Amino acid sequence: MTRVALAQTTTTDDFQANLAVAERMVIEAAGNGAALLAFPEVFLYLGGYRGKLEVAESLDGATVSRFREAAAKHGIMLLLGSIYERIPEDASRVYNTSVLVAANGDLLASYRKLKLFDVTLPTLTIKESDSIAPGDAPPPVVATPIGRIGLTICFDLRFSDLYLDLRRRGAEIVCIPSNFTAPTGAAHWEVLLRARAIEGQFFVLAPAQTGQHNPKYASHGHSMLVDPWGGIVAEAAPGPGLTYGDISVPYLEEVRAKLPMGM
Repeated sequence: MTRVALAQTTTTDDFQANLAVAERMVIEAAGNGAALLAFPEVFLYLGGYRGKLEVAESLDGATVSRFREAAAKHGIMLLLGSIYERIPEDASRVYNTSVLVAANGDLLASYRKLKLFDVTLPTLTIKESDSIAPGDAPPPVVATPIGRIGLTICFDLRFSDLYLDLRRRGAEIVCIPSNFTAPTGAAHWEVLLRARAIEGQFFVLAPAQTGQHNPKYASHGHSMLVDPWGGIVAEAAPGPGLTYGDISVPYLEEVRAKLPMGM
C-alpha cells in the first residue's frame, strides 16, 4: 500500500499567500508519510485575466524550481495540479499546465490542459479560452515508483475517450486536479470520477478547489481518491486541508483480472 495526500485549497488572487499555504502542505504531507502530494488546478492563483499573465512562468522558472527543491528536501513526489505557463509567442494567453515532480526533485512530466471550460450556467458564465490556450499533446503516462501515472486536468474529466486512451497506454493512477464550480460539482463531480475509475480500472486522484474564492465564484471541493472498482477510498471534508488515502497496484491488478475489459 502507498499513502497519497490530496490538497484541497481555497485559492485567491494573492499568489504569495497561496504559495505559503502550499509549502506548508508539502511539509505536512511528507511528515505524515505520503509518497505523493497532489495539488488542485490553479492552486497558486485564482483571479483575473491580467493576474494570470503576470504570474505565468516557464517550467524552468522560479516557481517550479522552488517545488522541485521542496520535493527533494522532503522526499515526496509532488503533482503541481496546474500552474499558468507562459507562452513566449503569445503574450495574450497562457497554458494551464500540470507538472509532476519526483521525490528527488526531477521533473517527470508536464501536461497542458486540452479541454477548456467555456460554459454558460444560470448563475455563471466562464470562457477559459479567452485567457488559456489549449494544449498541443495528449495526456502523458509516466512510470513512477508508485505506479504508472496519467495526467489530466479538470474539464478533461467529461471526455471519456481521454481516459480510455490512458488505460490503453498503461495508466494505473490518473490525476485529475480540478476547480469544479459549486453547481456543476454538486451535479456531476462524484459520478464522473467514479465512472472514469470504473471504465479505466485505475485509481483516480482528484484534488480540488473548495469554497468561496471571491464574491462571484465558489468551487465544489470534495477532493476524492477513487479505486479501480469505483469505490471512494477517501473524500475531503469541507474547507482547505489535506486528505489521505492508500493506493495498491496489486489490488488494481486483481480488479483487472477479475473483470477483464479487453483493452
